[in-house]
Amino acid sequence: MAEFAPDWVGDWSRRRASLSPDRVGLVDATTGTEYTYAALDERAEKTATALTEAGVEAGDHVLAVSRNRPALVDLFFATGKLGAVLAPVSHRLAPPELEELAARVDPVALVVEASLTELFDPLLSGANDPETFLVGEQNPDAKTDTPCGTSLDTARTRAPATPTESPASLEDPHLLLHTGGSTGTPKETVIPHRAVYWNSMTTIAAWGLGQTDTTPMPFPMFHTGGWNVLTVPLFHVGGTVVIAREFDPGEVLRVLAQRNATVLVAVPAVLRMMATHEQWDATDLSSLRFAKSGGGPCRRDVLETWWDRGVDLSQGYGLTECGPNNFAMPDDWPREKAASVGVPGPHVSVRVVDDDGNTVPTGDVGELELSSPAAADGYLASPSESEATFGGGWVSTGDLARADGDGYYYIEGRKKNMFVSGGENVYPAEVEDALTDHPDIEEAIVIGVPDETWGTVGRGVIKGDESLTIERLETFLDDRLARFKHPKTLAFVDEFPHAGPSKIDRDAVSDRFGDSS
Repeated sequence: MAEFAPDWVGDWSRRRASLSPDRVGLVDATTGTEYTYAALDERAEKTATALTEAGVEAGDHVLAVSRNRPALVDLFFATGKLGAVLAPVSHRLAPPELEELAARVDPVALVVEASLTELFDPLLSGANDPETFLVGEQNPDAKTDTPCGTSLDTARTRAPATPTESPASLEDPHLLLHTGGSTGTPKETVIPHRAVYWNSMTTIAAWGLGQTDTTPMPFPMFHTGGWNVLTVPLFHVGGTVVIAREFDPGEVLRVLAQRNATVLVAVPAVLRMMATHEQWDATDLSSLRFAKSGGGPCRRDVLETWWDRGVDLSQGYGLTECGPNNFAMPDDWPREKAASVGVPGPHVSVRVVDDDGNTVPTGDVGELELSSPAAADGYLASPSESEATFGGGWVSTGDLARADGDGYYYIEGRKKNMFVSGGENVYPAEVEDALTDHPDIEEAIVIGVPDETWGTVGRGVIKGDESLTIERLETFLDDRLARFKHPKTLAFVDEFPHAGPSKIDRDAVSDRFGDSS
């Protein structure tokens, strides 16, 4: 029997527009333009026609390099209608990385923001003569000419809004999203329609999203956070997403108040910068139903600052390869669970295993593994890495975790970052959490360094007051951590290197400070 392919697969905008055509689905805060779902569907149909005229067919790849713009939403909806695959790529990558990614994706069509002209040559040199579209205006300060290409706005305006019947099935890919890899070229993760749909359903059910919800989008749309954390789930229920080319903390605060935003998800650094911004006290946050921190551990003092403003801020957990929304906090969750990421969401199975793949007892630390219909299919053109992460029916996250007796899960850091000191396991995330409780420390990374006595000991790399001594720090940590977990040396930085959206590049820190000197 042939596989049944529902005719709704990929056609997000038409189905939503048929239910709520006049509701605003997207706001471009940079221009102040609002787009109803009817307008978004018309733009998507015209974009699909323009792509078809450029030779894009079902299964073909469309590579896009742009800051957050309505054109990316058009492309998401249009590729869904065509059964094509959207590959949004970071404009922050170095030219060799862009060239390698473009060669790997092998797009039939290339969409580039005109202001990013310096990225154009490496994209073309790594691709196989794709049809090229430009979006937006060129930066007036650009030192290079605008590259040749067709304006996507012009192509869309000329194209008829002809209804397109998607040939896609749930198992066909819709997105290629690259990981935030800290070294080397990021891997492209193959996200099928099934994963997009089921992550959306899990998020709606676990977080209680509805058509009255509005969010600012501080994640870049080349990142899973830009699509699967809130954008697609809110499009699913008819909510509103607010995007902008650049989101700084003050802008997010402005959007929260101006749009009466009800939900917010951001990385800890953004939440911390918002809470220390000059407009923090003056911003009305009363419309927020909840906020979530993702992309790394959120400091207790940041959580408490938001709680003091009456905002239910908690931590979440996800990754490009699965979800990314896998956990949720129960109703009226107790604050003593604030260090956790909550309990598993609907449609998500969770286990914590040892090195042999055996489930560890409750309370013990092991590797977190996930199983969900929201899991990706693997990595593009990387069979061995795909097997290592996705083989056996579970997604191996590479993260260490433990579960408590109430079913709440706690992330203890990356498996590769753990080190053994004198026979005892040390989990850097636990030590970093204690370090950042110190009033003179803004951010901290703990790495293992060689030691003649203990094999390996911790070194604290600190952004903060450089007058802080190891002796003062030991006194501070004595009632917080066992002595074997204490850093034995300190190093200071003005700023940490970053990999991905506001994530500290731990490998770069380790490369710089990881010797025994």
